[in-house]
Amino acid sequence: MNILAIESSCDETAVAVVKDGRTVLSDAIASQADMHALYGGVVPEIASRKHIEAIAGLADQALRQAGVTRSDIDAVAVTYAPGLIGALLVGVNFAKSVAYGLDVPIIPVHHVRGHIAANYIAHPDLEPPFVCLCVSGGNTMIVDVKGYTDMEILGATRDDAAGECFDKVARVLGIGYPGGAPMDRLAQGGDDKRYELPRAHVADAPLDMSFSGLKTAVLNLAHNTAQKGEQLDMKGLAASFAAAVSDTLVPRTMEAAKICGYGKIAVAGGVAANSRIRSDLEAACRKTGDKLYLPPLSLCGDNGAMIGCQGYYEYLAGRRGGMDLNAYATRDIKKG
Repeated sequence: MNILAIESSCDETAVAVVKDGRTVLSDAIASQADMHALYGGVVPEIASRKHIEAIAGLADQALRQAGVTRSDIDAVAVTYAPGLIGALLVGVNFAKSVAYGLDVPIIPVHHVRGHIAANYIAHPDLEPPFVCLCVSGGNTMIVDVKGYTDMEILGATRDDAAGECFDKVARVLGIGYPGGAPMDRLAQGGDDKRYELPRAHVADAPLDMSFSGLKTAVLNLAHNTAQKGEQLDMKGLAASFAAAVSDTLVPRTMEAAKICGYGKIAVAGGVAANSRIRSDLEAACRKTGDKLYLPPLSLCGDNGAMIGCQGYYEYLAGRRGGMDLNAYATRDIKKG
């Protein structure tokens, strides 16, 4: 089964062709990062307009790279939630037009479910159930993946997503947008105990998280240092910040894995590329014996392949969208 998969939830336009869920025939991506870097973050209206400009050409490119024609497509999968509503609508409306023109089903896919599915592409042996840490610029949650389409949130951020926090801190430090990769590079060789930064705990919700206080602490530290005319240890701050984020994410993920007892942990989303988080999870899993599934860096960010993969399992579960399919800025992963 060949699925044409479309992703446009934020600032990457992506179209892929995926065969039988786990074989990626093509994955064409157009990033807008350089444009949004001028503003220090994603500008939703610009993102939507750029998706409109890129999406049709990317679809043709994905078909060519896959070596298939339009008549070889059996279904169209599309991210419909969560994300920037204008950006999502571009992908959803394009997907509906393609599905209508080809007379094939349309499969709505939850964006975070797609990120989880990236691990199925990277690890052919991975099957539910497992616990997944989903951490990106827009979402941070620990998910009980009971089945391919049966999921439940065990814990989540109460405010900012971890990826957003990385981006905002990078902006304060003046090292550019998106902030994840440059922050990771800056932290290499830095003293992770150079600055004492907060690790928040949510009362009566041990698996929930909060990152707003951490972001504010870094902002105040940078401003106070500048006001005093002192020099900020950039590498030390980046390392201390990465340690604080990891210390928030990793213990909660391990506790969730202990509660569920599956013996398998996966990580998904853009922040899954962070070297500190990856190494801390590897160390923790060596101690507990849990098997850790890390996606390759190429599948951590937004892409169409992950949507095609999850779309296949949604299709097998009987999920279909009609011509009245809408986009949603927020959507519970349990509802799909």
